[in-house]
Amino acid sequence: MPDHTIFAPATAPGRSAVAVIRVSGPATQGAVEVLAGRVPEPRRATLAPLRHGGALLDRALVLWFPGPSSFTGEDSAEFQLHGGRAVVAAVLKALAAVPGCRPAEPGEFTRRAFLNGKLDLGAVEGLADLIDAQTEAQRRQAQRQLDGALGRWVEGLREDLLAALALAEGAIDFAEEDDLVAFFEAELGRLVDGVSRRIAAELAREGRGLRLREGLAVAIAGPPNAGKSTLLNAIAGREVAIVSSLAGTTRDALTVDLELGGYPVQLIDTAGLRDTDDPLEREGIARARARAASADLVLWLHAADQPAAPEVETAGALWTVATKADLGPGQGDHRVSALTGDGLDALVAALARFAADALTDGEGAVVTRLRHRTALEDASRCLDRIRAGQGRSFELVAEDLRGAGAALAALVGRIGTEEVLGSIFARFCIGK
Repeated sequence: MPDHTIFAPATAPGRSAVAVIRVSGPATQGAVEVLAGRVPEPRRATLAPLRHGGALLDRALVLWFPGPSSFTGEDSAEFQLHGGRAVVAAVLKALAAVPGCRPAEPGEFTRRAFLNGKLDLGAVEGLADLIDAQTEAQRRQAQRQLDGALGRWVEGLREDLLAALALAEGAIDFAEEDDLVAFFEAELGRLVDGVSRRIAAELAREGRGLRLREGLAVAIAGPPNAGKSTLLNAIAGREVAIVSSLAGTTRDALTVDLELGGYPVQLIDTAGLRDTDDPLEREGIARARARAASADLVLWLHAADQPAAPEVETAGALWTVATKADLGPGQGDHRVSALTGDGLDALVAALARFAADALTDGEGAVVTRLRHRTALEDASRCLDRIRAGQGRSFELVAEDLRGAGAALAALVGRIGTEEVLGSIFARFCIGK
């Protein structure tokens, strides 16, 4: 149990109707008594005057959550105040004066919940994603992780690995019993094959869970003055990029995050592709080609009175888009005119369908971070050695089973380095 009691605002700074201050730790009860004069009934909002040094700070709702029945697993409390800056500052100053209390660090409330067994690491990451979710699909994915989807999936794998380990150790103990050893070996192989298939199936989802978190990357590419920045502004519905008739205006990639059909899309405006002696423009063109190469979809723009001749390589899909459709018929997968608006709605609808097709499966994925994929690949390598190792001793098989189990345990935070934990919790905001 930590020695210090922590406190922090749980709501954003600034003028608002209500502000919430959270407190957690061994001195919480004393802090509530000092400010409110008494501790209310557990989990019942109670109106109370908050005082410090004899001065009335505010009349607030006070909630008391005795541990371990709290978010952090410790004694915790909330003060729901009027949201003025001066009110919040006064209450924070009063809490800082309580012996044993100090301001919380980023993610410290959630970290204590993790350390006290209230959340596993997958649920912690789900909580962070829920706070950052900008689309409905991201919210659904984050809620599944917060509800323990990753932990439950990993636990099922670990149960089979523990059963396989018991069989391997049984084979070691009864090495002279050939029939028994053969039975142990067959059952062990069946369990290892099953775990390997489940891990392989998750890894084969091509990172859809990760793509759903970060957004589908759609790069707008083409020659100078093809209307790339104009199209970006039209789809975004605001002036994001500078539009100019001068070639080379866009020098670096400009990214706009959008929600299309409930799914996150990163729309990327890139530099016009052409031969140039300008070193800055050449760098922008190199970056444009790199973004196109890694994008999930490239929109290759060309003026309607010019031929469509894509000049980029991409691992994703490529659509040709004839811009300035008011100038001529144009050829391509789509025709748009920023001047008249013709074709814009159809293009946006097509992008929404593409995002839905690409990301729908990501909502059910348990691998939503590179850290998850790395841990599963480590476990898979251990299992592959068992499956390929004809004639290997059961001692080596048992060691690989332990290695696979350790990789899965690290995935949900049962074991892990302080550096990994520090990196995860540092991304949280103060008060969470």
